[in-house]
Amino acid sequence: MPRYPFAAAIAALLVTIVGPVPSHALQITGLQHPDSFVADPAGTQYFISNMNGDTEARDNNGFITKLDKSGSVAHLHFVQGGVGEATLHAPKGMTVVGRTLYVADLDAVRGFDTASGRTVVTVPVHGELAGLAHDGHGLLYVSEPGGNTIYRIDTAHGHAVSVVARDAALAGPRGLAVHPTTGHIIAVSWDKGKILDVTPNGAIVELVSNSFFSSRFSHLSGVDFDSWGNMYVSDFAAGKIWRMAPDRQFKVIAEYLPAPAGIGVDREKHLILVPYAADNVAEMNGLESPVKQNRQKRTLKDYGFEGMKPIPKKEDK
Repeated sequence: MPRYPFAAAIAALLVTIVGPVPSHALQITGLQHPDSFVADPAGTQYFISNMNGDTEARDNNGFITKLDKSGSVAHLHFVQGGVGEATLHAPKGMTVVGRTLYVADLDAVRGFDTASGRTVVTVPVHGELAGLAHDGHGLLYVSEPGGNTIYRIDTAHGHAVSVVARDAALAGPRGLAVHPTTGHIIAVSWDKGKILDVTPNGAIVELVSNSFFSSRFSHLSGVDFDSWGNMYVSDFAAGKIWRMAPDRQFKVIAEYLPAPAGIGVDREKHLILVPYAADNVAEMNGLESPVKQNRQKRTLKDYGFEGMKPIPKKEDK
């Protein structure tokens, strides 16, 4: 595999548009079956969950890697299962709420202090958990693929757990995100490759079906939104990352990737965060900005290939 799989794949797609493109990706190595990669909304750090072995074993050897704001590894084993008071078996989905990093870990959602790594809360939840998302108003949502269930955790009321939806129509819900406009839960299906809209009351609507005649996806793993309202989904089995624009136009932005898992988006710096479960690495790479209304010729900056700096606000017209 190329040293920077995402950069190489996206560069191949862009070369016909803008000519040869340099691969300015930042790669994180030394991981062990990374599953989720998230940015702290405060803009100061990043976290990667490492299952480190059997994805279903309660072996207490999972760990969380912490990166600083530049993407450098600050602590490879920031939280390590079996070390100190930490319990962490096979951590998957994550989200940061204030100073707490929440992690879906088999049959519990665990909260850790983002500065010290100290355990601050453990919330038992039935089933083998996977995706995790936060609505920005105190509610967490966590998926249980095997039980076709999405749970709600109310962090403002004792971390009370309730069921949002339990339905075969969820088809193995894996990654979760909260839609930035509607506030609905967006779930991606591992079993049938569907993208689903779930209201806070549990109503389920297929945003994108994956029928026999219109099959587009295989096993979907991650989902997130950028600051412009584009949605990104990762296809673990097909090795692709898709972008869906607000008008529901789809485009593959990278392919031939080694098992892209729970992707994340840094909306402040316009970066996509991709863990590669098959290669034990992760990457940070620039995102494409929307087409400019003034129709000026696009530059490499529009594709995030001028270092790791955010796109200046004057460009986002």
